Order: sequence, then C-alpha cells, then structure tokens
Amino acid sequence: MTDLRTATPPLTEGTVQTGAQTSAPVPHALQDHDVSAQGVTKSFGKTEIFSDVSFRLVRGEAVALVGANGTGKSTLLRCILGLIPIDRGAVELLGQDVTHAKGAQLRGLRANTGLVAQKHNLVPRLSVLTNVIHGLLGQHSGPRYWSQSFAPEEARVAAMEALEKVGLAHLAARRADRLSGGQSQRVAIARALVSKPRLLIADEPCASLDPSAGEEIMAMFFDLVRSEGVTVVFTSHHIEHALTFGDRVLGLADGHLKLDATAASLAASDLRGLYD
Repeated sequence: MTDLRTATPPLTEGTVQTGAQTSAPVPHALQDHDVSAQGVTKSFGKTEIFSDVSFRLVRGEAVALVGANGTGKSTLLRCILGLIPIDRGAVELLGQDVTHAKGAQLRGLRANTGLVAQKHNLVPRLSVLTNVIHGLLGQHSGPRYWSQSFAPEEARVAAMEALEKVGLAHLAARRADRLSGGQSQRVAIARALVSKPRLLIADEPCASLDPSAGEEIMAMFFDLVRSEGVTVVFTSHHIEHALTFGDRVLGLADGHLKLDATAASLAASDLRGLYD
C-alpha cells in the first residue's frame, strides 16, 4: 500500500486549510485543538490493530476517518474517548490527558462529548422526548433524567429545542419503536446534541439508511454541527461523504495512518486504495 500522506505545513496565523465545505473553519497557531494523538498503539491479545498513530484535530474541524473493515477505525474512536486503554502513546482530549484519566475526570470528559452510532440505540417503548433527555445523563445522573415525566423543566426545554433542530418536535410524544429509520437517526442526533458537546463522534451514522435518507441526514447533521462549532470525527465507507463533509481525511491501512490530508486536496481515486 502506498503511503498517501500529504505534507501538511505547520499551521500559522492566517493559514487557511479548508475542506470541501465553504463554511469550514480557518485554523491557525492561536487556535486550540480538541484531540491530540501521539504514537498511539493498540493490540488485542497478540494481534496488533494499529501502531504509532499521530494526529491533531483543530477545534471546529470535521474529520473523516476512512479505511477498510477491520482496520481499527471504531477501535481508534474508542481510544480517543478513553473507552478502551491504549498500549503505547498518549491521547489528549479537550485539553486533558485521557491516557491516565480515571473516575470523575474521565466522566467529565465524556460529558463534553457526544456519540452518533450506526445503530440508533433508542429505547423502543419510551417516547422520542424521553430518548432525547437521556442525552443529558452524562451531565446529570439520577432518575429525574430517566423519563420526561420526571425531568426538570430545563431538560424538557433543551430536548424540545434539539428535536426542533432536527425537524421532529411534532413527534416528541411518539414511541421510538414507531419511527422510520431516518426519523430514528434524527432522534439519535438530537440526543447527541442536547448536551451541547464540544466533540462529536459519528461512527458510520448513515450505514443503516437507504442512500436517499442517508444523504439527507448527513447534510442536516453537518449543517447543525457547523452552526454550533462542534468538532466532529466521523467514519464512513462512502467516499463522497468523506470528501464532501470532511475538512480533513485520515486514512487507516495496514495498521498505520496512511493518509492525513485536507479534503480539498484529494480526489475519490486517492481514497479507493484505502478500502482494498
């Protein structure tokens, strides 16, 4: 596999590194970064998943993480969030060391992150509104956030505002198991955004949807996160999604980071080899 990494100059004040989106952030040396990975290595038993992975995510960036099945994309996302330990290297999340974080510090970091997964993971028998309120459990524990019936007024208002953003406020009282696939994913996005996270992880967010619904959901999702300045890392097997919605593209292959380039500098042909 040819190493596709492009030479990326150090970011200096005024340097513009935009992706395919016209509203992309303008990073420079004075900006903060929300994620930093240095020499990250992870194995399961004797099987090494990836090694010596290093990158930084500037605040407000949308970064596509691409690669074939089994290359460790989801594992790398879990390492970033501190959900699984790394073997070597260091991960910094929102200005704090994840590698050695435990207990309250780790819970505090996760409270500032959101997750949109391929499986929507809604509670089927509960209402749409209650499922969105569950997105606040990372910041507020206790039974008051288990159901809309007990939730504080500010939680209900925040959940309704999130549903309004995804165009489903009129379905707040509907049971989650009576939604279409596209509606379920919209609710999952509202649940991820209700806590106003600084970092959002989206792992194959449209893989379970038909192409038409997937395009609509991706466009809506990135309109929302860009308007709120959220840093996003998303995985996708859809090459055009990576190039259209990402400012940068990271590519995993053969256990290493083979690509780290701006989306604007890439063509679809540059990514196809990463899926072989």
